[in-house]
Amino acid sequence: MVDSRSGTYWKILIALCLVHFSGDFYSSFISPLFPVFMDKMGLSLAQVGLLAGISRFLMFIVQPMSGYWADRHPSRSFILIGLLMPVFFIPLSGITTGFYGLLICIVIGSAGSSLFHPPVTGMVPLYAGRKLGLAMSVFNTAGTFAFGVGPVFITWYVARFGLRTMPVTMAIGLVFWVYLYWVLPKPKGEEMAQYGFLETLRQTLGGVWQAILLIWIVMVLRALVGQSLMTFMPVLWVQKGHTIVSAGVLFSIYTMSGTLAGILCGYLSDRMGYKRLFWIIYVMMTPILLGFLSASGHWMYPATMLAGGLNMASLPLGVVMAQKIAPRGRSMVASLMMGLAHGTGGIFAPVVGKLGDIFTIQSVLMVLVCIPLFALIPIYFIPEVGNVPEEQAQ
Repeated sequence: MVDSRSGTYWKILIALCLVHFSGDFYSSFISPLFPVFMDKMGLSLAQVGLLAGISRFLMFIVQPMSGYWADRHPSRSFILIGLLMPVFFIPLSGITTGFYGLLICIVIGSAGSSLFHPPVTGMVPLYAGRKLGLAMSVFNTAGTFAFGVGPVFITWYVARFGLRTMPVTMAIGLVFWVYLYWVLPKPKGEEMAQYGFLETLRQTLGGVWQAILLIWIVMVLRALVGQSLMTFMPVLWVQKGHTIVSAGVLFSIYTMSGTLAGILCGYLSDRMGYKRLFWIIYVMMTPILLGFLSASGHWMYPATMLAGGLNMASLPLGVVMAQKIAPRGRSMVASLMMGLAHGTGGIFAPVVGKLGDIFTIQSVLMVLVCIPLFALIPIYFIPEVGNVPEEQAQ
C-alpha cells in the first residue's frame, strides 16, 4: 500500500514496525520482573543495576557496529538473527537459577536487540516519503507500545503460571518471525562498502559532526533519566506496597503514554519543527517527573501518564533530526542516537542502584530527574534542520 501523495510505503513500514514491536516486546519482560528475580535469587539493588547496566552497555558496543556493517553490507541477517536472540533467550531467563544464568540470558537477548535496531531504523526514511517525522514516530511507537503491553502480559503470565513456564512465550515471537522472513525486504546500502569504520564516520557525519554531537548529548541525558526510571521504578512501586501485577500495569501506563506522545510529536514535528519541540519537552520534563515521583494514591496514574509521555516522546525527534542532518548513514546515525546514547546513559544503572542501596532509590531518582534541565544548553546550540548548509550534510 502506497500513499501516492507522499510516496509512503505503508506495507513495508508496518513490517518494520512489527520487527521493532516483536524484539522490544521480549526485551520489556526483564525490568518488571526484577522484583521477582530479587525475591527468587536474593539480588541487591546494585546487582539489579549491574544487570541493567550491562544490557545498556551492549547497546553502546553492538548498535554502532551493527549500524556500520548495515550501511556497508546491507543484509536481512542482521534483522532476522538479531530478532531471534531476544525471542529465544529472554524467555529462558525464567528457568535460570542464579545471577550468572540470568546475566547470560539478558546479555544475549540484549545483544540481539541491539543488532536489529540500526538496520530497521535506517530503512524507515527509504519508505517514509515526505512523512518522515510521522513515519519515524509510528516506528518508534511500535517499540514503546511493546514496552507498554509486554510488562502487563509477562507479569500476568508469571503470576498465573510461574517463572518456569516463560519459555512457552517464545511461540508468539516465532510466529511473527516466520511472517517477517517472507515479507521483509532487503535493506538498501549506502555505497560505503569500500570504507573503514573511521572513514565511514567521516562520510556519514562530514561537516555536521558538531550538530550530531549536540543531539547525541541531549539523547544521552534523556537516556540516563529514562533508563534509570524504567529499571528501578518497578522495584520502588513494589517497595511502596504495589503487587507485581500492579507495578506491571503502572509500567505499561508509563510506556504506553510515551507511545501516544511519540505519535503526537511526530505529527507536530513535520509542521512546527524539531528544535521547538525539543525546547517544550525538556523545559517541562523535570517538574513533571518530580511530581510523578511524589505522587501517591489516585494521582499516581495521571502522573505516570505525563511522566512517560514527556520522557519517551523525544526519542524519535532526535533520530529524525540526526538522519536529516546526516542522510548518508541512516543506520549509523540511528545507532548513535538510539544505541550509543541509550548505552551511555544506561551504563550508570549500577551506580544508581548502589546509591539506592546506600540512601533510598526514591531520593536518588528525585535528584536524577533534574538532569533534563542541563539538556537545554546543547539544545540551544543545535541548528534548525532546515538551516544546515547543504554542502555540510553531504
